[in-house]
Amino acid sequence: MAQRTPRGPKSTSGSRRPAAPGKRPDGKPTRAAQRSAASAAFRKPGSASAGKPAPKAAAKPAAHRTLVEKSVELASRVLPALPGKAAGVQAIPVRDAEEGLRLDRWFKERFPALAFGHLQKLCRTGQIRVDGARAKTATRLSAGMVVRVPPLKDESEGAEDEEGVAAPAVRKPSASDKDAEFLRSITLYEDREVLVLNKPFGLAVQGGSGTVRHVDGMLAALTDRSGQKPRLVHRIDKDTAGVLVTAKTRLAASELARTFRSRAARKVYWALAPGVPRVKQGRISTYLAKGEGDGPEGERMQVASHGDAGASHALTYYAVVDQVGQKMAWLSLKPVTGRTHQLRAHCAHIGHPIVGDPKYFNIENWELPGGIQNRLHLLARRLVIPLPSGDMLDVSAPLPPHMQQSWNLLGFDASEYDPIIDAPED
Repeated sequence: MAQRTPRGPKSTSGSRRPAAPGKRPDGKPTRAAQRSAASAAFRKPGSASAGKPAPKAAAKPAAHRTLVEKSVELASRVLPALPGKAAGVQAIPVRDAEEGLRLDRWFKERFPALAFGHLQKLCRTGQIRVDGARAKTATRLSAGMVVRVPPLKDESEGAEDEEGVAAPAVRKPSASDKDAEFLRSITLYEDREVLVLNKPFGLAVQGGSGTVRHVDGMLAALTDRSGQKPRLVHRIDKDTAGVLVTAKTRLAASELARTFRSRAARKVYWALAPGVPRVKQGRISTYLAKGEGDGPEGERMQVASHGDAGASHALTYYAVVDQVGQKMAWLSLKPVTGRTHQLRAHCAHIGHPIVGDPKYFNIENWELPGGIQNRLHLLARRLVIPLPSGDMLDVSAPLPPHMQQSWNLLGFDASEYDPIIDAPED
């Protein structure tokens, strides 16, 4: 028969013996003791004892920190805190390819949707900083500088580049695939450095008030993998058709722009004018200045005198290539200087304004011959310019449709020798 284990003697008062610390009178552990034991079971060997704060994790050695952590640390040191929320602020390093770029051009390439006026405001209020210091839009950047960019509307977030550093928001082409296809269709010449386009009549080169579609914006469709797009190095009027040069690299853009400024580029334009100049080949030398009271869209140049405010010297060589009696003349024009509306103002100055010119055609009661469209008959026909590679670029553009129609009606031969290309420059 099973035997019972004898219990301890009862106290004379009829109550049980006092419970041991951490245990109930029946010998089981209290809830507090259970929680303490459970907490101790999860402590790692060597950790702090109960009631003492756990030691801080050891800092990573500098050699083991990621480039992202280093970038964040650099930004925190270089870019001071500004009033207001800091969410969305970017610290973007200037890359080697952006060496010497002006701050406004840097923002134009990185954040094309940012208006220039808003950029100026951000600089004035100190929200944009370079290496922690206030900056102006004309500030020149050097590789390695860090640009503080505040939150901007309608900008895409940057991803990490191949080095693991937070990359800037590289512009995604806003132009459609149709824009890229269109630009390819009007390409006259292309190599590793330049892209030469045959700009059609009516297409603006750059944007402006009310101008949505323009060459500069469409070039975004040709942005390469590094975020670079062809850059304009010179300009022609919206209603002027013909040769337009763009540079595919920053170095090529700088050298080509310098070439245009030095007048090393030889440019030939074709125009249709009423009447025939008495001197068949000559030069037009004047000073030109902007007319008073004209806004940006209504800008009109006028002949001025030396010393007048805003007056700049303008020089053009011209020659009559062919004519229809004394009624119409096919002019070849060679601008030596590059003033705004120079050829249009000069042709009007000698009494033979360009047909279809809404700004400078000044012959009263002159009727447009039947079959000739009332569009500006001015073509950037030919460009001869040295390339950064040392080669010589010589490219020509065909007549635009409306000028080709006029040439056909007047019996002009577009293959006629162009005498102005060899005209002197002094």
